[in-house]
Amino acid sequence: MNRKGLVLWLTGLSGAGKTTIAKGLEHELRERGCLVEVLDGDVIRTNLSKGLGFSKEDREINIRRIGFVANLLSRNGVVAIVAAISPYRTARKELRQTIENFIEVYVNASLQVCEERDVKGLYARARAGEIKAFTGIDDLYEEPLNPDIVCYTFEESIQQSVAKVTAKLEELDYISAYQRCEN
Repeated sequence: MNRKGLVLWLTGLSGAGKTTIAKGLEHELRERGCLVEVLDGDVIRTNLSKGLGFSKEDREINIRRIGFVANLLSRNGVVAIVAAISPYRTARKELRQTIENFIEVYVNASLQVCEERDVKGLYARARAGEIKAFTGIDDLYEEPLNPDIVCYTFEESIQQSVAKVTAKLEELDYISAYQRCEN
């Protein structure tokens, strides 16, 4: 059985909804018979990138590591869904150039919305100076200039965002509305 792998790279601020959309996509794509793996930025930092800090260099190393693993998975027929802030355009551009089937999904929510959703209290801690180099507060987040898909999570439901991504994958012929993830 020949399967078409790809990397769905969800980028956006902390609290924008990347992980929630990734889980929804994982469920939808598994229902369609796809091989799927979610690479969540928080989980990767704890395991694969333990010891890295939050300097620009360390963040780029982290993104390259995630990209390397995602690319390996996609080359083997897996839909690798990455949910990682990945704040720098240059790092995302590098991934796009080195990963054959790369789809950038910008999970767009304003800083204000993300702060309101902040269940972990990270933004409050960053504003209080307890967390340094926090993306969106005292470190830069460079919005994608030409993402393949934009999910506006402040006005779309999770189901609508998942449906939008799924429809784009159908349009690009990665998946079919009527068939499993097989070529």
